[in-house]
Parts: sequence; C-alpha cells; structure tokens
Amino acid sequence: MNKILIKKGSCALDLGDGSERGLYVNQDYILQKLHSVHRGISLMYTYYPNDKEWPVRACNIKREEEQKFAWDSPYENYFPYRGGREGLLDDEPFNFMNDIRRHGMDVVLTITIDPSLTKEDIIEVAKDLRPYGRVLLRINHECTGSWFCYTRRATYQQIADFFVMCCNVMHEYAPNVKMVLCAGLFDDATGKLEMEDIFLEAHKACDIWSGDNYLSLHWGWPNDIATKGKASFGSFDNKKVYQKFKKSVKRLQEITGQKKPMVLSEMNADGDVNGPYDQAKKMKDFMDCLEADPEKWLDAFTLYQFRDDGRLGLEVTDPNNSDVGIEQPILASYRESLHRPFFSKKFEAAGDVELPVKLRWSNAEDAEGIEIPVMIEKNPHFAELYFKDDLINQNLMLEFGGWWFYKKPGVKCIDLMSWFFENKITAPQEMKLRIFAPPADGKNHPFGKDGLPDFSINGKALREVPDGEWMNNYYAVLSSVPEIRIEYEPVVGADDEYKID
Repeated sequence: MNKILIKKGSCALDLGDGSERGLYVNQDYILQKLHSVHRGISLMYTYYPNDKEWPVRACNIKREEEQKFAWDSPYENYFPYRGGREGLLDDEPFNFMNDIRRHGMDVVLTITIDPSLTKEDIIEVAKDLRPYGRVLLRINHECTGSWFCYTRRATYQQIADFFVMCCNVMHEYAPNVKMVLCAGLFDDATGKLEMEDIFLEAHKACDIWSGDNYLSLHWGWPNDIATKGKASFGSFDNKKVYQKFKKSVKRLQEITGQKKPMVLSEMNADGDVNGPYDQAKKMKDFMDCLEADPEKWLDAFTLYQFRDDGRLGLEVTDPNNSDVGIEQPILASYRESLHRPFFSKKFEAAGDVELPVKLRWSNAEDAEGIEIPVMIEKNPHFAELYFKDDLINQNLMLEFGGWWFYKKPGVKCIDLMSWFFENKITAPQEMKLRIFAPPADGKNHPFGKDGLPDFSINGKALREVPDGEWMNNYYAVLSSVPEIRIEYEPVVGADDEYKID
C-alpha cells in the first residue's frame, strides 16, 4: 500500500451546474454520467440585499411590463445568495457547496453583487466561505459588458474599485478564497484589453485572470428562437476565439508585470445555433487545439453547463420534468475528452504507508490518499468493495481504472463492475485502487472543534497544525481498507441448475 498524491494536471476542467438557464443537478447523477470528477463545479448566484424585492428570484418578481430581454429585471436572474446578512447557511448555495466538496471537488462560485454594498457586507460573505477549502470566487463577471443589472447601478470605475475591495476583504478574512476577475478580452483593433486602464488595479489585485467567450451563442434566449436572418445569435471562428484568449494572457502579463493562472469561466458552443452535432464538433476541436498547443497557457476552463433549459448543456432539461435530462451528442464527446490525460489530474506515489494512516484533503489538485494494487486475471463477473467497522462511516472518493466512484458515510459496498462493462480485460494485469477522504459534510472545521476524536499517529496529534490551517486542509484517519471481492465466474451459470434443500 502506497501513499498517493493528487497533483495539478496540464489543463483542468470545471463544470457549470445551475444558473439562470437551469437547475442544479446532484453530483451522484453527474458522476454516473461522466465517470469522472472535475476540478470544480461552478455555481451562479446573485446578492442584492438592499432591494425591496429581495430575496425573491428575479423571474418571480411581479411586474407590470413583460420582460423584453434576458437581463431586463431589477437584479440578475440567478438564484439568491442566502448567506451574508440573512445568514441562512443551510440554504442555497451552501447545500450544493457541501455536495460538491464531499464528492472531492472545489466550489467555483459566481456571485453578482450590488456594487453599493459595504466592506462590512463583504466580510460577512467571507466568513460564510471560510469552511469550504479552496473556493474560486468570481464576483461581477463580464464586468466590461453592459447587459448585467449591476452595470446600471455603478460606473465601470466603481465596479473595478468594488472588486478590489472584495479582493482585499477575502485575502484578509478568508485566505482560502481565490478571487477570479472576469473582465474584457483582447481587441485586435486597439491592441489592448477592453477597458484595461479602468480595470488595471483589479487585474493586479485578483488571484486568477478570466474571460468568458462562447464559440457560438444564442443571446436572445429565451425570448426568441434562433433562426436564419435574426440578429440574436452568433457563431465564431474557433481559431480566432482561441487566439483572442492567448493574446489576452500575454497582454495581462505585459500590463501588470505579473504571471497568474488564466481560466475560461464560461465556454461552450450553443446547440441553438450550430445544432447538436456541430456543437459537439466545435467543442472537441477547441479542446484538441488546447492539447496540441506546446505553450500550455491555460490553467482551466469551465464547460457551461451540465443541464440547460436551452441548448448550452451536455443535457437539455426535459420540459415536462426539470429533474430529467435529455442527453445531447456533446455529452459523449466531452466525456471522452474529460478522461484524456491532458485534462485529468495527476497522481504521484509518495512511499509505503501502514495503517492507521492520516490523509489530508486540501483541494481537488492537492490531496493525499492511498493506493492499493489489485491483480485482475480476466474479465470478472463480480468486482466489489466491502467496508467494515469504522470504515463504513468514512466519506470516500475512489479512483479505479480512470473512473471515479463515491462512497458516502453508511454505505457498506461499492460495485466496480460498471468499469468492466465498458473496459473488457483480455489479459492479466495489475490495476490500482486509489482512496481519498474529502470532508463528509463538505466543510472544514476548526481543529479540536468538530467533535471528532483526537487521533494520534507516531506520538503526533492529528491536530498539531498551525492556526488557520483548517481553512485549507481537512484531515481523516483510515484504520482499515476495504475488502476486495473479485469473482471470475457467476455463482450459478445461465445453463446450470443449483438448489439447496
């Protein structure tokens, strides 16, 4: 048994899960569809606590006039953020954030925020986010545009200054939160970023640079249907979009004198525009280009999104039942790319270990687990993991053959056969079972205050760590490993008879 480390891959993938265009889909369903975890799951929320309509969702506010375009509302039509002043930490988005982290992924949180809010308001948001490990927080995205409601409440300079204030608050009160600035991209006509002078200090203050740009988009959704001759949609040359992103990174490095990660926080092609087959083709071509590029300039991108009420998702929402998704051709294509080594996290062996073993979970690109060799002689009929004693109550993420499986507390058996259904074994081989332990309730807890026993390994207490480390690290102790059942024949064959009197 070895200790194994999760490390950052070449280009990470995040996945949008819920927005104004669709509801949140639980991570167990997504895992069964894609057979893999992402680096992070992107949630989109809005926060306007001073408004008289708050916290009613914008689309449910009673209005005298009919809505004319997507953002024709008092505030953005994302679901309301119920933390902050309200302090409803068991409401949205925290219930979904817990689901994401217990499945071994990071929270990528977008919030559009009233730019008139004070520092004290943002401090409350920072306190909300402290228990969630590495959070990638994007505030007032696409801030050089004119469509979002917050741009009608402040000047662009005020929006930039508000973002810098939010950065300073997060860095002081929630250092686990990494601030993402989603601003203008490179313009060939000017040789500059859009509004780069106004947002220069914001570019310097943030932790991560970002931009949104779709390969095609029906921006008139849901108020019209994209048909030829209308002006509410567009489809763009993949190579030009790709170069716009690359030029943006180089320009950001030039004007700030800094080097930071660059992410694409919203990326997809729109099936409303290209149809379902060319939608999949455009995204595959873009991902192929990323993998072939020797410069490796992109840290991650977010596929927007898993299930969409329009056609920007891997699934389309069933109009009869929003709990049901209709798989699109892009899902199979994206799943294939998701499993490529270029878009996957890396594993690094870190020496032999013995039980009990302390495991650390920091984030989706920095965690400790164990690796157990499993000899497979031929294609099995049964491949199961059995959990006993205190292992039953552990929250575990399991990686086997490149697929990921989740075991929630209380589950006693996990069936691995789904892997063998699609990956036939034709010769004996050694496979690896990798086990990680992200937080069961999705949250980190101050050491000594979470009600767990004070484990001690080699005379060193589990919680002998520097003050404040709890915001970045969660620890668990495994005192046993699962029993592995591999059977190469059925209990009774289809043509055999077996009976016990």
